[in-house]
Amino acid sequence: MAADYKCLIFERRGDVARITLNRPQAFNALNVDAARELDAAARAVEHDLSVRCVLLRGAGKSFCAGGDVKSFHAHAVQGGEQGIEAYIEEVTVYLHRAIARLVRCATPTVAAIQGSAAGGGMSLGLSCDFVLAAESARFTMAYTRIGLAPDGSSTYFLPRIIGMRKTLELALTNRGLSAQEAEALGLINRVVPDDRLAAEAEALAAELAAGPTASFRKTKQLLHASVSNTLEAQLDLECRTISGLGRTHDGQEGIAAFVEKRKPAFTGV
Repeated sequence: MAADYKCLIFERRGDVARITLNRPQAFNALNVDAARELDAAARAVEHDLSVRCVLLRGAGKSFCAGGDVKSFHAHAVQGGEQGIEAYIEEVTVYLHRAIARLVRCATPTVAAIQGSAAGGGMSLGLSCDFVLAAESARFTMAYTRIGLAPDGSSTYFLPRIIGMRKTLELALTNRGLSAQEAEALGLINRVVPDDRLAAEAEALAAELAAGPTASFRKTKQLLHASVSNTLEAQLDLECRTISGLGRTHDGQEGIAAFVEKRKPAFTGV
């Protein structure tokens, strides 16, 4: 399967699927081919219950510099207003579909961010369930700097994570954030030394993959549903979800292990 991809590396080792953006010469900027392949990789893991964690990375010095602005310009030169509009729309459709698949996929997602996470790269990374960043990582919205508007779910997630006022500040001023500032704002989970990023991300992915991934999946669904549900609807959903998990192997194994004072052996079902 990996041979089918030119702009990313998609591989499975054990229960963990690894998606590595692989255009290091362009700081992993997203052109239409990269966005299309990202969507294909996300589709491959979306409903695959044998995948128990997804690790998203960038090859080289940066995670992702966002949209490939050089390709945007080339289509403006070649096709004028209609050319650039159609091209940006195509890139965005693939990117958005990939993000929706990863957010709603059956397993936890982990982003390992080094170097630059800008524009769509910042949006993509922050849409993951867990975000680890190297000490030297930098985050910036960048969109309005070139006269465009945010995409990649940032206008959905950022106001919910850091509030509207801070989101407006980042989106309109394009102020860069250090990894430490991003952690303080709650945008990322943890800052790690640069030379430990890969190992820490792999360790977290392995830990999650060994966990009760059916429980993780239902917990993700509950939390995302809470955004639009009433209290009563959310309580009803919680009731149906927790009782339903009691019928699963992992639910029964977790309860038995607690009573028997032993470590549970989860299988993800």
